[in-house]
Amino acid sequence: MTASAIPQSSAHPPPMIEARRLTKRFFGMTAVDGMSLTVGRQEMVGLIGPNGAGKTTMFSLIAGSMQPTSGELWIAGREVSREAPEKRIGHGLARTFQIPKPFAEMSVLENLLVGGQRQQGEGLIANFLKPATVRAEEKALIEKARGLLDFVTLSHLEHQPARVLSGGQRKLLELARVLMADPDVILLDEPAAGVNPALLEVIIERVIALNKQGKSILLIEHNMDMVSRLCTRVVAMALGRLLAEGTPADVASNPAVIEAYLGGGA
Repeated sequence: MTASAIPQSSAHPPPMIEARRLTKRFFGMTAVDGMSLTVGRQEMVGLIGPNGAGKTTMFSLIAGSMQPTSGELWIAGREVSREAPEKRIGHGLARTFQIPKPFAEMSVLENLLVGGQRQQGEGLIANFLKPATVRAEEKALIEKARGLLDFVTLSHLEHQPARVLSGGQRKLLELARVLMADPDVILLDEPAAGVNPALLEVIIERVIALNKQGKSILLIEHNMDMVSRLCTRVVAMALGRLLAEGTPADVASNPAVIEAYLGGGA
C-alpha cells in the first residue's frame, strides 16, 4: 500500500474531489487562501463568486495546470497534489475551458479524435507489428466520436471545420472532447458564457444526462439560474476563501454573498 492511496470501505467511498486547505500564492499575492471543498460521487456542485474571487485559480489547482503552494488535493481517494494534468485524466478527472479553442481548420470530428486516450497507433512500432489492432482501435475511436457528436447535437457538422461553429456549439464540442477520455468527474468552466438561450438549454440537458449516467460535476458559473437548476449544493468564494456553502437558495440569500457580489446594494 502506498502513501498516496488510502483504502476505503465500499459502503463509504471517498469523494470524487476533496480539496484540503489549498493555497496558491503569486509573488506575494494570495489567489486561493486555505480553500477546502468536496464533490461527492454523482454530485453536481456549483462554485460561484465575484470576479477575482479565485474560482479559476481553484479550478486550475484541481485540474493540475497549477500546483498549490500548500494544501492537498485528492481524487477518488488518491492524493494528486503534485501530479500533472495528464495523470489526473488517468484518474478520471477532465475539464472544459471558459473559452474553447478547437483546432480551427480541423473538422469537428477530427477535433474529437485527437482526444482519444492510450491508442496503440500513437506508437511507431505498433503500426508495423499490430496493424490490425491499430485499425480496429481507430474504427472504434471514430464510432465513439460520432456517438458523442450525436449526444451533443453536432453530428450534422462533423465534416465542417471547427472555425464555423458558434460560441455555443464550441462549448458543446468542448464537452464532447472531454468525454472522449471517459471521465468520472468533469470540471465545467462557465459553460453558459456567450451561449444563446436555445443552445444553453441543450447544454443544461446534456449536463443533466451526464450526471444521471454517474458523472460528478464541479461547475463555475455566473448564471445563477443555471446553477440553481443543476446543482444541489453551492460553494461561494470571495478573496480566495470560502464565503458560504449550502443549497442554491440558501447561498443566494446569504448576506455575506450579497455583500460580496453587490457591495450591500441588494
